[in-house]
Amino acid sequence: MNNTRATVRKVFREVFDDPTIELRDDMTADHIDGWDSMMHINLIIALERALGIKFATAEISRMKEPGENVGSLVALIEAKVCKG
Repeated sequence: MNNTRATVRKVFREVFDDPTIELRDDMTADHIDGWDSMMHINLIIALERALGIKFATAEISRMKEPGENVGSLVALIEAKVCKG
């Protein structure tokens, strides 16, 4: 697991208060207990802080579209980390 994915997993575990969360690329909010709209915002803020990145409003909105999952979130984060 690369460093970015390890950090993302750590943030998920902290935000959802579940040290057993193991992320898979095909996972969506339906796979994680408590991942509602409020927790989504908490997750985004925590990811931004932990990784030193910023998500655009359009990117945050797109994350909830059909076909979007943890894999697409990690890909977006990796692209932002590589730019920085």
